Amino acid sequence: MHDSLVITPTYNERENIESIIRKVMSLSEGFDMLIVEDNSPDGTATIVKRLMQEFPDRLFIKERQGKQGLGTAYLDGFRWGMEHGYDYMTEMDADFSHNPDDLPRLLQACKDGKGDVVIGSRYVNGKISVVNWPMTRLMMSYYASKYVKLITGMKVFDATAGFVCWSRPVLERMKFDKVKFVGYAFQIEMKYTATRLGFHIHEVPIVFTDRVLGESKMSMKIFKEAFFGVFSLRFRNWKNY
Repeated sequence: MHDSLVITPTYNERENIESIIRKVMSLSEGFDMLIVEDNSPDGTATIVKRLMQEFPDRLFIKERQGKQGLGTAYLDGFRWGMEHGYDYMTEMDADFSHNPDDLPRLLQACKDGKGDVVIGSRYVNGKISVVNWPMTRLMMSYYASKYVKLITGMKVFDATAGFVCWSRPVLERMKFDKVKFVGYAFQIEMKYTATRLGFHIHEVPIVFTDRVLGESKMSMKIFKEAFFGVFSLRFRNWKNY
């Protein structure tokens, strides 16, 4: 077992899952990987289980009963990772929008103490590093991050980022049962909670490339949860955290 775990939620990722697993397994730094699988009807779990025979003690699966949201998938992954003794846990999508080659940079920044939480950031210092997104979605995401920064006061350029390396002490301090959001607002809530608990967030620039295979899970409902949820964070009673 290694000290770093990559957590990847999946729902209908048959086209991507084998390639992303093989890529992570090929990295010389030796990451372990947990697939949090939400009962995909396309057979994603079958592919993962086949690959588990090839990568024993490095590739794992946690199967859940249906779609329960991105946030709960990562929280279940964090719980599993802490139970199994990992010191660093990285959120990463299954669709190659996050380049696995960037995993070592995020991990090393965390190990070097640059941040208790390290973000693979699309918007460092105002520079936009996104490929294949339509302009409407790009502007929505970019200005959403600016909105989050304005409302919360977080000094983070990419608050909605989903490529994040967490050090164990941060996750141990968090009360997962207090996490309210399950969609992309979860990403904002977790980062804001970390800052309120006194932890430091560091951003590493990456290039985000929109998925080529499979379907995006983004929806207007998810976007609305993020937009209105951010405002509620300012009024939360943080004494209980």
